[in-house]
Amino acid sequence: MRSNVSQYDLIAPGSLAAVLNALADSPGEFTPIAGGTELMVALGAGRLEAKKLVSLWGIPELRFIEVSEDAVTIGAGTTFTDLRRHPVIASDFTLLAQAASWTGSIANQNRGTLGGNCVNASPAADSPPALLVYEAELTLISASGARKVPYGKFHLGYKKTMLRPDELLYSIQLKRNFSGYVSYARKVGTRNAQAISKVAIAALARVHGGVIEEIRLGAASLRETPARLVATELALTRRSVDAELGPTIAAARTALAGECRPIDDIRSTAKYRAAVAGNLVEEFLRGL
Repeated sequence: MRSNVSQYDLIAPGSLAAVLNALADSPGEFTPIAGGTELMVALGAGRLEAKKLVSLWGIPELRFIEVSEDAVTIGAGTTFTDLRRHPVIASDFTLLAQAASWTGSIANQNRGTLGGNCVNASPAADSPPALLVYEAELTLISASGARKVPYGKFHLGYKKTMLRPDELLYSIQLKRNFSGYVSYARKVGTRNAQAISKVAIAALARVHGGVIEEIRLGAASLRETPARLVATELALTRRSVDAELGPTIAAARTALAGECRPIDDIRSTAKYRAAVAGNLVEEFLRGL
């Protein structure tokens, strides 16, 4: 049953300072809404619990991509279309550009924001695996100040994050130090477009002399939160990727099986997700 919109309130202060003041004056009372690609679906389905919303759309302080020699800082209000079209994102952060192209339809990409994708905290979201392997740093802000946190610590559990009731995600920073890495991204879903992932993997690796010096693996839909596959990374570091890959692949599959906790749901089964995740990691290793 659709929601009765008359039961909801929406304010649009129009500036970042005004939004932060509203959150500070009534902590926990207002739910921020940016592009609305998640909240409006819940509203239409009659399952949006939040009754008071504060709009972040159109606030210029949140929509930007700043490039320096060492890093790129992305405002939380930056849309997926902004990310797809930005030349430095395309050249330096191909995994994030790929994730942006996966997210919904063109209309969704025009409205959906990177910050919203993070804060919504879905374990199946498209951008978190890339942000995890790039070791993104988040800036969280409130009327009382700002703090920086590693994105890897942001998710505390299913749909739970480090954000306080009076805080917003302000920006996502990525270091520009991945030029020597091999990158890989695959999303498996029901369709090629407009599909929530059954499982997705984002990966980076640096190889020297046929040996993996460093490897990073980020995953969607394999745990209760977007996850770095740390145990699998450790199992693969210093492993050979020369012609005989059997022992390396076996080590990856064993470690992956031990740290993944996929679920059965309407989109897929835990057994299928675990099998496909192993196949994707193997595909990445063979590509090295």
